Amino acid sequence: MAGRRGPGCGSLLLLLPALLESWAACQAPPVPAAGIPADGTELGVERRFVPESCPRAVRPGDFVRYHYLGAFPDGTRFDSSYDRGSTFNVFVGKGQLIAGMDQALVGMCVNERRFVKIPPKLAYGSEGVPGVIPPNAVLHFDVLLIDLWNSEDEVQVQTYFKPEKCPRTVEVSDFVRYHYNGTFLDGTLFDSSHNRMRTYDTYVGIGWLIPGMDQGLLGMCVGEKRIITIPPFLAYGEDGDGKEIPGQASLVFDVVLLDLHNPKDGIAIENQVVPESCERRSQTGDFIRYHYNGTLLDGTLFDSSYSRNHTYDTYVGKGYVIAGMDEGLLGVCTGEKRRIIIPPHLGYGEEGRGKIPGSAVLVFDIHVVDFHNPSDSVSITVHYKPSNCTVLSKKGDYLKYHYNASLLDGTLLDSTHSLGKTYNIVLGSGQVVLGMDMGLQDMCVGERRTVVIPPHLGYGEHGVEGEVPGSAVLVFDIELLELVSGLPEGYMFVWNGEVSPNLFEEIDQNHDGEVLLEEFSEYIQTQVDTGKGKLAPGFDFEKIVKNMFTNQDRDGNGKVTAEEFKLKDQEAKEEHDEL
Repeated sequence: MAGRRGPGCGSLLLLLPALLESWAACQAPPVPAAGIPADGTELGVERRFVPESCPRAVRPGDFVRYHYLGAFPDGTRFDSSYDRGSTFNVFVGKGQLIAGMDQALVGMCVNERRFVKIPPKLAYGSEGVPGVIPPNAVLHFDVLLIDLWNSEDEVQVQTYFKPEKCPRTVEVSDFVRYHYNGTFLDGTLFDSSHNRMRTYDTYVGIGWLIPGMDQGLLGMCVGEKRIITIPPFLAYGEDGDGKEIPGQASLVFDVVLLDLHNPKDGIAIENQVVPESCERRSQTGDFIRYHYNGTLLDGTLFDSSYSRNHTYDTYVGKGYVIAGMDEGLLGVCTGEKRRIIIPPHLGYGEEGRGKIPGSAVLVFDIHVVDFHNPSDSVSITVHYKPSNCTVLSKKGDYLKYHYNASLLDGTLLDSTHSLGKTYNIVLGSGQVVLGMDMGLQDMCVGERRTVVIPPHLGYGEHGVEGEVPGSAVLVFDIELLELVSGLPEGYMFVWNGEVSPNLFEEIDQNHDGEVLLEEFSEYIQTQVDTGKGKLAPGFDFEKIVKNMFTNQDRDGNGKVTAEEFKLKDQEAKEEHDEL
């Protein structure tokens, strides 16, 4: 209902009494203290129930709605509004009532009950009403005032809660979402959005609401609570709505505003924390990882990445997220915190989704963890390079280095310093992620650099469970401590001098024309120990030797014959890593 327009029923004879506390305050005038005269010659008024709060009392010219029981002194009932199921509606003090009732109603409060004794001279006199009221009859009325208003009344607004922060208030053409309880002036509930568990959603000031509600909502803040009291001529008038609301009824709406936007709104961005250093800002096509809390405009939480302990990862400006978020994620720095306020036409629209109601303004408090672009390569920043830097790392070199590994937001992942030992690899052999292989190239001993590795050159979309998040940009602070030059590409062993022309015979120690793995391994070990040969650094000796032997054992029978045995330069094609 919430103040919407509707059909009505015929006008009644009377209108309402006192409004709520928001109505114009006026104390009830005194009534005769003597109560009801014993002889019945004077008007008698007995106040049988008076509400504690009486912000307004009936005055001449007011319109009232009341229920009554009419009886003669012997108790015989001659009339009752209750029997008709409708209040008696009438102006007071304008001659529309018998004189005694005109006088007796003055000063009444809404919900007040009075017992009124009216002498004939103030009722129907010596003529009476044929067939209903005999001549010279004293009339008794048990009256309960239901409603009260005046034709000069306006919409009354009483705010009983207002948030400390009110950046925006309702204006004409805004779209609002609010909850309400709708009651009559006597407190009778006729409608409630709370009972339906759904807000009332509407435009303001364009005729979608009754005029009084259109006026009463203006100037409200989100989170504000107010009581809006509306006289019937700004509500449903003489006819009511044909359902719950009778004609000439004053309406009282207890309203809490939950949401507010205008169809012309774009997103709003409030920067909360912006890092002092921001070398790069997000652009369309970037892939971003961020945490967020998603709330409605009244603060109701509907979603949070923190509760899942996992960032939200997506492309920016590609339509993977709602339009407002696509726009709001542009231009952010890593580490930045911002609030993005998204109107429903850039969010989930009229239908909503899941916990998000239709036409809801969304508020996202985001924290950008990192972002990158699929076209990014490794980024290298050199912090220190020794003056004597002639030997640079290359593929195949054996490196020993220290590192601190962190995410782009500074979260530490790993550190060799904490382990008390270096990290040792053969460069370009696939022992580290591709980005690290690239980042360690052309480095000299003693050099310190920072290597930033995008996820497609790091641990990819899946990351390393429990260690590296998926799609994470990695930052390595590296210091190279030792470099052992590797062998030429394709070689696992090289000679330091001339190669013996009788090499096979030297390896075949028992001269049986066949070389076994044990013989081969012992011979290679001797060459390395005496300095005549060199193995590729950084690899396991037994694995290298076994690989070399397997390459020579061309028929795979576990033995190498003189016919099978060839040096590297004797190969037609460099298919094997051997002597």
